Amino acid sequence: QVRLQEFGGQLVQAGGSLRLSCVDSGRTFSRNAMGWFRQAPGKEREFVAAISWTGSNTYYADSVKGRFTISRDNAKKTVYLQMNNLTPDDTAVYYCAADRSIGSYHYTTAAWTRWGQGTQVTVSS
Repeated sequence: QVRLQEFGGQLVQAGGSLRLSCVDSGRTFSRNAMGWFRQAPGKEREFVAAISWTGSNTYYADSVKGRFTISRDNAKKTVYLQMNNLTPDDTAVYYCAADRSIGSYHYTTAAWTRWGQGTQVTVSS
């Protein structure tokens, strides 16, 4: 079964850093746009970052711009999210997503067809 699997979530102190990874077990990773979303308790799932299949185009939510970096390694079928200067507001379950391309509505969950199960990131103050 083709799936996305996230790794790297853990408890970290405010101001710290984490790198999340998402591995795609399918065969179309190098031709897929990839994205990261997050969902905090009681809130809707929100867009964090996205990257085109070539890696040449990246997109970020305003709340993470300058602190988070999305990247990918097509040979390893892995997309990364480097998160720096974390704050308690970054606490959430982080989800990896995939789709054939990045559309105009890439910041919406409906624009992505495949999802991982999520990994918990908790930032303590």
